[in-house]
Amino acid sequence: MNKDLLLKIDDLKVSVGDRNILKGLNLEINSGETHLIMGPNGAGKSTLGNVLMGHPEYKIDGGNIYFQGEDINKLSVNERAKKGLFLSFQYPEEIHGVTVESFLRTSKSAVTGKNISILKFQKELKEKMDLLEIPEEYKDRYLNVGFSGGEKKKNEILQMAILNPKLAILDETDSGLDVDAIKTIYEGINTLKDGKKSFLVITHYNKILDYLEPDYVHILVDGKIVETGKADLADKIEELGYENFKM
Repeated sequence: MNKDLLLKIDDLKVSVGDRNILKGLNLEINSGETHLIMGPNGAGKSTLGNVLMGHPEYKIDGGNIYFQGEDINKLSVNERAKKGLFLSFQYPEEIHGVTVESFLRTSKSAVTGKNISILKFQKELKEKMDLLEIPEEYKDRYLNVGFSGGEKKKNEILQMAILNPKLAILDETDSGLDVDAIKTIYEGINTLKDGKKSFLVITHYNKILDYLEPDYVHILVDGKIVETGKADLADKIEELGYENFKM
């Protein structure tokens, strides 16, 4: 197996209830790579993100997911997180009574399995917030409560920065945001690239290419990746539409 191979999805078939959503999906991601998944509504993009993270509502009917060479099909969400998987939600939840700082420190401790001193964590949190240009007072606010759409998504990127995953799955992080907010989000992602961390970005907003340079673009239609290419594939989508990309 390629020593740099981080994620390998082999003939993955997934259903929810009586609906077959993923129908034999194949994908490989190496360490340090950025992959873009594009496709029409209902193609299975968000399903892919959820099943990679182990969402219990999604049933794997066939195929395998390998992470760093290990079959993770049956691992729980928290076990996958500990191995270095992270999912940024399309619609982040609001949690009253839990501050951003408390949530992030607890999450970091759970993922690493280590108790983290408050002073050491506060120093790291300030560094990451400065890097992402997030006002320091946000750490004392309840998680996502009263946050704008852009602030919620930026808070997801802060979580990613603190947890430092090996593979970050970003599920339509740009959804519902204006151009300025999208630019801020993806500039934040770019600051976190280190040549080792990999990204799987799910979107149908091809303007993302103004801010993020992927190694590969994949077109997902009707539960399968039907074409893979470089960044110019997104321009082809805009010109031809998804209906021209079918198995």
